Amino acid sequence: MSLPVAFLGLGAIGAPMARHLATDAFTLRVWNRTASRAAAFAAEHGATHAKTPAEAVRGASAVVTCFPVSRDLESLLDGPDGLLAGLSKGAVLIDCTSGDPATSQRIAARLAAAGVDFLDAPVSGGVKAAVAGTLTVMIGGDAATLKRARPVIDAFGEKVIHCGAVGTGDAVKAVNNALLAMHVWSTAEGLITLRRAGVDPAVALDVINTSSGRSNASMNLFPERVITRAFPRTFRLALLDKDVGIAAQVARDQKVPSPLIQLTAELFQAAHRALGEEADHVEAVKFVESLAGQEIIP
Repeated sequence: MSLPVAFLGLGAIGAPMARHLATDAFTLRVWNRTASRAAAFAAEHGATHAKTPAEAVRGASAVVTCFPVSRDLESLLDGPDGLLAGLSKGAVLIDCTSGDPATSQRIAARLAAAGVDFLDAPVSGGVKAAVAGTLTVMIGGDAATLKRARPVIDAFGEKVIHCGAVGTGDAVKAVNNALLAMHVWSTAEGLITLRRAGVDPAVALDVINTSSGRSNASMNLFPERVITRAFPRTFRLALLDKDVGIAAQVARDQKVPSPLIQLTAELFQAAHRALGEEADHVEAVKFVESLAGQEIIP
């Protein structure tokens, strides 16, 4: 028998994730705040389009959610059309939002009171990995719950890592993305400095990428997006700003001296304000260039 699964949140990452559940192994029901997107997905992939969150999750053994922020999920819990009105006891909710630990813990407690298990399960790898079904999934929650949820998570995730209790998956994702932000910003500063010193940025990257200063930013993002000035929009700067802010809050909550994380949060908040809601995360380089009055590639 196929496993009844609901998927809520069919954005740039969520839609390709949901496609991996539109197979004979699962009976898939989908919901999205923009109803037309869910209807189109259902028609194309043989899923059922639910009109409300409660309808989407009713009878589902597993529910996958994927939203921009944790409060989006929390806002769907209550009311006659809310998740708590439709969820069955014994179900598991797998939240792939890149969320914040405190809100995930609050959601988990509310669901537990209704007999529903919860995993925070943010993903990494971007749209490309979501399409390929090769996402890295960071899990916070009970190990036994993860074991029950593995058939669903394995459909879209290649590397599934249990990080600890509820909230730890969110914390790991936020710190990972804070490091990404640091690498983007510092690589931009370094290349601008070298250009002013008379070094071709492509030559500089050739050296850095075979030396100890290399990172994913220097090895992939800068050659493919910055040197080419392509700047494809794959992951919004607004979401990276949010993630770095979560990492900064986690560090403060844990009373960890974290001047670099805190400064990175401030810098990306400024870049977000300057470049707007639709800018890609790598376009933060443009903000660094504007501060320096120097483009990496003129």
